Amino acid sequence: MAANGCKGRILSLLDYRTEKYIVAKNKTVGVLYRLIQLSIIGYIIGWVFLSKKGYQEKDEAIQSTVITKLKGVSVTNITESGLLMWGPEDYVIPPQGEAVLFVVTNFLETPNQKLGYCAESPKVLDGLCQQDGDCEEGKLVVSGHGLMSGRCLHRDENAPGTCEIFGWCPVERKFKPQSLLTNAENFTIYIKNFIQFPKFKFSKSNILETTDVTYLKCRYDEKLHPYCPIFRLGDITARAGYNFNDMATFGGSIGIQIQWDCDLDKGYSECHPQYTFTRQDITASNTIATGFNFRHARYFKNSAGESYRSLYKFYGVRFNIMVNGKAGMFNIVPTAISVGSGLALMGVGVFLCDMILLYILKNGTAYRERKFEGSQQTPENQSGILVL
Repeated sequence: MAANGCKGRILSLLDYRTEKYIVAKNKTVGVLYRLIQLSIIGYIIGWVFLSKKGYQEKDEAIQSTVITKLKGVSVTNITESGLLMWGPEDYVIPPQGEAVLFVVTNFLETPNQKLGYCAESPKVLDGLCQQDGDCEEGKLVVSGHGLMSGRCLHRDENAPGTCEIFGWCPVERKFKPQSLLTNAENFTIYIKNFIQFPKFKFSKSNILETTDVTYLKCRYDEKLHPYCPIFRLGDITARAGYNFNDMATFGGSIGIQIQWDCDLDKGYSECHPQYTFTRQDITASNTIATGFNFRHARYFKNSAGESYRSLYKFYGVRFNIMVNGKAGMFNIVPTAISVGSGLALMGVGVFLCDMILLYILKNGTAYRERKFEGSQQTPENQSGILVL
């Protein structure tokens, strides 16, 4: 008997069991069930497959290289420097052509500074004094320009004096800057971008593969010349929503976003770069700390061998070129996963409608009696198993 029981259990593993279905003649629940099914089918087709391309394998690990080159010249004529011609080698920092670069549009110059003793700037609060005791000898002036000598220099009897310091003298001049490189908005930046999606061994550039020698004489336009890699600086700031001349005086920061969204099922020629431009040094809640500047010194010696320097405070526009992207290609694995997930969602409709029929509708008791049937205990069935 025991052997027959074990044999029966083993053979029962080969049985196929199917569910029992009950047709509920309820139009309200039937309409709800079909609406749920249609919604799920619409979600799978519209969102999963058409919008998110759930049938594709994705690669978002884009590899990118950016090379930049600026062109344009400008002339300045100020008292400190005289007549100067500015070329890319003068106003582009760094000059190697990287993804982050700074274009000088304005500057303040403090010429011919020499190490020695002079008065600290009255704009430096820690350098103000009433007597010599306020200037501790050998102490650095906080946010200042040198070491205190121990002397307080009085400039006006009705105003506090300033401490004498040892440093580069005279100290930096303070005055309101004015835009000097007036035609900087007409400078052009050439952006060469190489990208690669290693998973698909796919690579491309934002430069058209052409033998047309006039191609690189273009200017970027999203409608007329979307594949032109040469951008006018004034157009870049305009597309970011700002006027270049307004930024030229105190500087600013512009982000250039290159987006590559490539559907490789459509072919090589359908993978295009998309450019967007945003200003990064200003927000809706903070307009006080806008602008961009830094200081730079140029050193030299006179005929007597004495060291001098000219201090420049450069204002300008900082360009930050950022590259993002993703690529997709058909693959049976994500397709099967998307389809399987959609079929699994179909069970949601069954579950909801069952809950309504069993526990919400008035005749739920009758439906439960038909859905769940209990078998009577007979000599052949003494276990009292509930048959579903």
